[in-house]
Amino acid sequence: MPEGVPEGTGSTPPRTLAEALRTRGDRSLTALLRARPDLLSPVPNDLSQLATRAGTRASVVRALERLDRFTLQTAEALAVAPEPAPYDALRALLTGDEGDERIEAALPAAVETLRDQALIWGGNDRLRLVRTARELLAPSPSHPSPTGLGPTVAEATAGMSPGRLQEILVSAGLPSTHDPVSAVSSITALFTDRTRMAALLDTAPMEALSVLDRLVWGPPYGEVTASPTPPVRWLRDRGLLLPATARTVVLPREAALHLRAGRAHRRPEPVAPAVAPRAETTGSAGSAGSAGSSRPQVVDSTAAAQAYTALATVEELAKDWNEGGPNVLRAGGLSVRDLKRTAAALDVTEPVAAFWIELSYAAGLLAPDGQTDERYAPTPAYDDWQELPAPERWARLATAWLTATRTAGLVGSQDSKGRTLAVLGPDLDRGPAPEVRRRILELLATLPEGTAPDPESLLARLRWERPLRGASAGGRPDDLRSRLAAWTMNEAEMLGFTGRGALSSHARALLSPRDAEALTGGPAPTGGPAPTGDPAPTGTGAGSAADSAAAGARAARVLAPLLPAPLDHVLLQADLTAVAPGPLLRPLAELLSIAADVESKGGATVYRFTPGSVRRALDAGRSASDLHDFLKAHSRTPVPQPLAYLIDDVARKHGHLRVGTASAYVRCDDEAVLDEILADKRSQGMRLRRLAPTVLAAHTEAAALLDGLRTMGFAPAAESSEGDVMITRALAHRTPPRAAPAPVPDGPPTPDATLLSAAVKAIRAGDMAATVVRKPLPEATVPAPASSGAASSRAAAVNDALPRTTPGETLATVQAAAMTGSAVWIGYVNADGAASQRVIAPVRVEGGYVTAYDHTADEVRTYPLHRITGVAELADDPA
Repeated sequence: MPEGVPEGTGSTPPRTLAEALRTRGDRSLTALLRARPDLLSPVPNDLSQLATRAGTRASVVRALERLDRFTLQTAEALAVAPEPAPYDALRALLTGDEGDERIEAALPAAVETLRDQALIWGGNDRLRLVRTARELLAPSPSHPSPTGLGPTVAEATAGMSPGRLQEILVSAGLPSTHDPVSAVSSITALFTDRTRMAALLDTAPMEALSVLDRLVWGPPYGEVTASPTPPVRWLRDRGLLLPATARTVVLPREAALHLRAGRAHRRPEPVAPAVAPRAETTGSAGSAGSAGSSRPQVVDSTAAAQAYTALATVEELAKDWNEGGPNVLRAGGLSVRDLKRTAAALDVTEPVAAFWIELSYAAGLLAPDGQTDERYAPTPAYDDWQELPAPERWARLATAWLTATRTAGLVGSQDSKGRTLAVLGPDLDRGPAPEVRRRILELLATLPEGTAPDPESLLARLRWERPLRGASAGGRPDDLRSRLAAWTMNEAEMLGFTGRGALSSHARALLSPRDAEALTGGPAPTGGPAPTGDPAPTGTGAGSAADSAAAGARAARVLAPLLPAPLDHVLLQADLTAVAPGPLLRPLAELLSIAADVESKGGATVYRFTPGSVRRALDAGRSASDLHDFLKAHSRTPVPQPLAYLIDDVARKHGHLRVGTASAYVRCDDEAVLDEILADKRSQGMRLRRLAPTVLAAHTEAAALLDGLRTMGFAPAAESSEGDVMITRALAHRTPPRAAPAPVPDGPPTPDATLLSAAVKAIRAGDMAATVVRKPLPEATVPAPASSGAASSRAAAVNDALPRTTPGETLATVQAAAMTGSAVWIGYVNADGAASQRVIAPVRVEGGYVTAYDHTADEVRTYPLHRITGVAELADDPA
């Protein structure tokens, strides 16, 4: 269908929103459904139903929440303007008497946005706000207007006695009238006349003007006593304060607009606040040329280091939970005690640990195992993730973070019922989180490379883009959107999206394909803000899964040269430590994690060898010679003699004592060692007794006995029932295959192009069937009314009822239509008994069925003739 003419420019202006929608083209309807996807649930039958749904309270509230501040201010101004309002009147409410070029330049786009989203309709000479939006935005005693304006004179004087109105006229110096309507009109004309109103206020006492100053920008209501002061009495006598209740007065809207110089808002904001650079950056503010080119490199290297730390932290978390992590609480989630223990294991604070746990869960790397004694554990997907190259592993985490609705920052706070929100527990999903994350990164991309934003200017921009969502009770700055922004900046730094507060190259590649091409195919662009579009739509905010995968691949290609290559060596030192100057290859890292303890982390990781760590490697099946050979092969320095002595000494003692199950026993070929154990007071809790010169029995479990002997300084080994040494290798515990948690969208997801195209076609077809012009039905086809006084009912039946024809007439009409290729209007009842109207173009009629192109469904269908209630020819063939 060609694009419709602008609303109200035809010979007859639209009288309803449905008529206004019928003047739109398919492109305009598609834009409406994309901007307000809730209108598609389900697809409306026709444009009348679409208009009705667009005017429902829930849909209008959702649409208003997604307006920027100036567009919302435009709607608020329309709500206090007379209806319908010409464009010039709307402009005057926003610019005031003095005018404002910035507002005049931005107003046409704001009006078009409201019209495109079906919040206003009509031409520029007759702008009408949707009724529900007017009810939400217009002032009322229970719901003050955001403009701070009160009711009109007509609204405030409704119910006032005619005598009181005449008294106001006399006090204001106006001639008396004969009826209340003309009295109200006379007062309104006075308040809207700039010259006469100024003359009236020139006679007001200074105290009265002070009262008006306190009410002019809202709230317009004030309390009065039974005996008001002279200034208040002067204002009340002249109608400048009108009674709202017995003890409350209100400043009429017309009077307030005069005092405001015609402006509806105190501070209109037609231009979005710019995101300013932070005062302190990685380089000097005035640097240029070669000095400025180093700043992006510093940002990228810092962000890459954080990305590497993120991968190491997730691996350390999974390793900590490798044999089965903490138990799942009955209400879901992780206990506070387990969170503290995990934070200590990761050497981070509890909020940071909560973030890494939630991120791993969102990426599908951790999940409950579903057993009777349910615990958290790594998933099989974690093993697949570990096999990926480091850049791809980071990209998986980054895309999971961008699309996740679970918000780790809420952990520790309370829900509406006063319950504390737990890590991995319910009620942590926040629909706006993906949109806020992506929008913040897009705003960072508008700054020159290497430039960090000023946090306050960033928050100001977010509040301008979504003022209703950024509003909190009492106007506090700690609303959800602001908190999400603060959490996003911290999490982006930890995850390696930003370095020193500035957006990194690989993060830009994750957001923009054009940036990725520039970064991977040539020199990085220098200076100039990156292009950005509208904020991401509701839902996940990252598009389809294919788009996310492609974005992750782009980011991985950019990140790959920034990450250090894994090393195959360490530096062994004489103080029983090993220094890893960078990331290690997996086999080397796994052995060191068993044979040594991590002493410090950072750019280089320091491992310390202790008797306990060496014994741990021996328990895992390594021999002393294996350890010597492995360290010699992977050390750039000779193996220090103290370390070789430590390995040999522990290996010599390892397995000298054997522990089995009696409940438990201790066996040793050296009787003196057993004598030493029995003589030690620390063994009393084990309740040992000698069964034979080389065997001790214990009233404790074998595992506890092993731990007790090790604390006494011995190196026992567990043995099987056959007497063989048992190798105690850590067994990895994995959950069954688990999918990553699905994000909880903030409203209906944004429909794709295919759905939008099909929906517009269906709505058009249904509207054509409902509004098509039909030839009048013969009176004989409609049952006669019960009485002669029902002639109007008979006429309505002829014009609006489902067609009623005999089977013979139906067959003849559809056969003729099939021969001529014309369309007809039919009434049809399906197998469920639901009646509908359809416009069809018959193609073939045979065997009691008619095959036709159904304009309503936009497809070829077959209808049984006995289910067609009747048929009528169309006055104009729609085909």
